[in-house]
Amino acid sequence: MKILVLGAGMMGRAIAYDLCKYSNFKDITIADKDKQTIQSAEKLLEELEDKNLKYINIDVDDTNLVKKHSQNYTIAISAVPYTLNYKLARIAVGTSTHFLDLGGNNEIVEKERSLSKKAIENDITIIPDCGLAPGLTSIITHDIVEQMDSVDILKLRVGGLPVNPKPPLNYQIVFSPNGLLNEYIEDAIVLDHGKIVKKKSMTELETIMFPQPFGKMEAFLTSGGCSTLPYTYKDKIGYLDYKTVRYPGHCEKFKTLLNLGFAGEKKIKIGKQRIVPKDLLKTLLMKNLPRDEEDVVLLKVISEGIKEGIKQSVEYTMIDCYDKENNISAMMRTTGYPVSIIAQMIEKGIIKKKGVFCPEEIVPCTPFFKELKKRNIIIKKKSA
Repeated sequence: MKILVLGAGMMGRAIAYDLCKYSNFKDITIADKDKQTIQSAEKLLEELEDKNLKYINIDVDDTNLVKKHSQNYTIAISAVPYTLNYKLARIAVGTSTHFLDLGGNNEIVEKERSLSKKAIENDITIIPDCGLAPGLTSIITHDIVEQMDSVDILKLRVGGLPVNPKPPLNYQIVFSPNGLLNEYIEDAIVLDHGKIVKKKSMTELETIMFPQPFGKMEAFLTSGGCSTLPYTYKDKIGYLDYKTVRYPGHCEKFKTLLNLGFAGEKKIKIGKQRIVPKDLLKTLLMKNLPRDEEDVVLLKVISEGIKEGIKQSVEYTMIDCYDKENNISAMMRTTGYPVSIIAQMIEKGIIKKKGVFCPEEIVPCTPFFKELKKRNIIIKKKSA
């Protein structure tokens, strides 16, 4: 089988690294429109060049060019901005290519799900939301639902953070600023006892504890992390929400920027020029926040429910750190490796269903967690 990774940025590199190290694909190709980005990927992956790893220059906005290349591959993975995922999924249907992406936007995923009938007709599998959250958290949720007779509460808490936080935001760029602003601006979706509720992001601030050296952190509602979970488990989970984890004080400071209009999308006049405030904010974030320092991903999933007539609480915790030896960030590991594992499950025939599915509907939990452990991504489980 042959696999195509669209996007040679941080996540695309992590996906390609994992495919080279663990998969049986005969041909692994990374595509990107930016030659400098491809060169950066080559530098990171240079020791893996004997693994049939190739690079091609493709602009994913060019539908005909993507179609021309996709038809030569069994599986395609999108590691480009989420806004392109529906377009790429449609191309994959047309070329009969299995397709996976990192998701993160509810409307785009809903559009992808509308392709299910055509995917079945063309004998392919499409799986959006295969990254960290949604993705890894979706599979943990599935695991909890399978264990319990009923689930009363399920809380997803995830954050990618610098190991050594620096003021004023105590944050560093661990993925696209577009994705970050999308999480902070768009409404969060919450499942509240049978009802799908939209709530304003960056609200319902809470304190959450992690082992030292992190200790007391904060968490607040953000968009995209739940994705399809409230719909999939509408009749099986009472209350479900997703919150982003940050160092204390981050939420209040960033909300100030948003309240002042720095995420506005309408042009404003400054002197003789007209600019989009959101573009300015993204530029300033990229310019002033750290990008290449050591990071950590903190995850905690807290659930309460009933098993065999007894109340039970189950808690999953993960603390994943920057891979110094291979120069791969924790965010790259915990976002890129899950989608690579799922692609390998398709290649090995572990995942056989055709159509469009989100991870909680199709990815088997036990072998998935086993593969994460091989990569030293350790999820600790505690029941009470």
